[in-house]
Amino acid sequence: MVSSELISTLRELSRSDKFYIIQILISELAQQETDLIKPDQSYPVSSPYDAVEAADTMLKVLQAAKAQDHG
Repeated sequence: MVSSELISTLRELSRSDKFYIIQILISELAQQETDLIKPDQSYPVSSPYDAVEAADTMLKVLQAAKAQDHG
């Protein structure tokens, strides 16, 4: 959990320092994400190919939204 002291300190930073902190945190998060994917391994990927029911559901939702916008 983040301490209230840290939050207070961050709020006192200048705009440019806040952007710098964000840049550091995003870089660390991106590095952690790359650690999740191991080379030379396969991973399942979902595809909408032959997903007729899903396409039908999405079409109905889009038609309902369009009708609501024009109604």
